[in-house]
Amino acid sequence: MAIIRIINAHILDVVQGSLLPKQCLSIKDGYIQAIGDNLPDESADITLDAAGRVVMPGLCDAHVHITAGTPDFVALRHWPPSYVAAHAKGILESMLMRGFTTVRDAGGADFGYARAIDEGLLVGPRLLFCGHALSQTGGHGDMRHPGDNQADHCFCCAGLGKVCDGVTEVRRACRDEIRKGAHQIKLMVSGGVASPTDRITSTQFAEDEIRAAVEEAEAANIYVMAHAYTNRAIMRALNSGVRSIEHGNLIESDGIELLKQKNAYLVPTLATYDQLALKGVEAGMPEALQKKVYSVLDAGLQALEAAWHGKANIVFGTDLLGSMHNAQLKEFAIRGEIIPPTELIQSATVKAAELFNLSGEIGTLAEGYRADLLMVEGNPLDDIGVLQQPERYLKVIMKDGRIYKNKL
Repeated sequence: MAIIRIINAHILDVVQGSLLPKQCLSIKDGYIQAIGDNLPDESADITLDAAGRVVMPGLCDAHVHITAGTPDFVALRHWPPSYVAAHAKGILESMLMRGFTTVRDAGGADFGYARAIDEGLLVGPRLLFCGHALSQTGGHGDMRHPGDNQADHCFCCAGLGKVCDGVTEVRRACRDEIRKGAHQIKLMVSGGVASPTDRITSTQFAEDEIRAAVEEAEAANIYVMAHAYTNRAIMRALNSGVRSIEHGNLIESDGIELLKQKNAYLVPTLATYDQLALKGVEAGMPEALQKKVYSVLDAGLQALEAAWHGKANIVFGTDLLGSMHNAQLKEFAIRGEIIPPTELIQSATVKAAELFNLSGEIGTLAEGYRADLLMVEGNPLDDIGVLQQPERYLKVIMKDGRIYKNKL
């Protein structure tokens, strides 16, 4: 792999929220070998002169669905895997070109996609996958209509969910996803928008089922992420050992306090509700399901504000579907109404790395870390909008020491 040297860079220290001027970076074998303002001159295969531009860590999105080529999950069940993969190819490459070097898939992606990216067969961010999201019968991962009598275990592999009921089935399902390489287990513990037969306000899975999933994850040294809207569902999940709460639009003060006590993480996904409200039906979502969006749309921003004021661990996520994936960077604009740029950037870098159990590998620029970095025109600490127009401001994208974009 090429030895790369970056000179005259303003390094964005995401932990301190400040710029380190006139720095140099030495990159070898995909890792940062050295960083400082007085590195010795060494020969390099490639030298990039930042000319005072900002160099920062690559971004992380903690809630994506790379196989969701449509917001109609009922239809997605019947897509051939080859057609799903064709859609995923474009979704992955576009994410990387927006500056996302690591993403966590919340249902649908598998070992094959991660391996294809690692081997260069697909271009995209580093992929942390859960395989199928696990759901109870009639839960958020069960995409059968009320009149659909297909057996609950018969799901096309293009589907995002797998149904399991009872502790024994939950354990078996978790063990199977772990066998297939899952980086985390995903549970549906409340109702959702895209599912045809449940209610937003319902709780899903009994507490012993949730605890069983947590036990299986912890035995494999991974963790559980849980789709949850209501405060009741959130507290049940946290008390059962879940590490990551997805969405959390209806969280309340005691839920936020419990989140902090458990040192767990909240992953709001506000861009998806914004886009589903604006474009959901046009993008292919059934109109009856699109109407469910409005029960959580406004509450999401209020929940984010309460969680931020409550000093909870907040991580960047989007949960976009189909053609709406192109609004991924709008999440910064929506959150920016409440959260200042420094903390927004932290949520998509160092905080995400903590959640992923990848602190020490990604999320900041330091010696020994993976060479995942962006070079941008302008200072995102002053204007988060710099990160929202990659065609204009994003000059260099690097992942694992490989350059995927160079517009210097």
